[in-house]
Amino acid sequence: QAEAGQRRILLTEDNELNQEIAVEILSGAGFYTEVAENGKVAVDMLRRSKPGYYQLVLMDIQMPVMNGYEATRAIRALEDQELSSIPILAMTANAFEEDRQKALMSGMNGHIAKPIDIGVLFGALKKILA
Repeated sequence: QAEAGQRRILLTEDNELNQEIAVEILSGAGFYTEVAENGKVAVDMLRRSKPGYYQLVLMDIQMPVMNGYEATRAIRALEDQELSSIPILAMTANAFEEDRQKALMSGMNGHIAKPIDIGVLFGALKKILA
């Protein structure tokens, strides 16, 4: 349960070990993290939430059911503009420039390569959530 004033992140990641590592890192930095195991679950969780409930989505790209690009396009297409404009950061093992461009073209706000560099992650979160 998030504490008052604590920022909530929706982590979309199908790998359990990666989920655990990310939740640990984020909670250590004062974030409350809820996990969606694929893009479809993330879209559904966001759609059911009130605007402002989540401050940011960390989105894995390669997942079963619905990948990160598809999920991002679905979020950007939501009717509620506050929900559809939530910041989304790609997290992917594909760290090439074309992957970064593809993430941005699908509507993401940024791109972080895996394995996650904590400094890079916190820099990106600080920039987006400032």
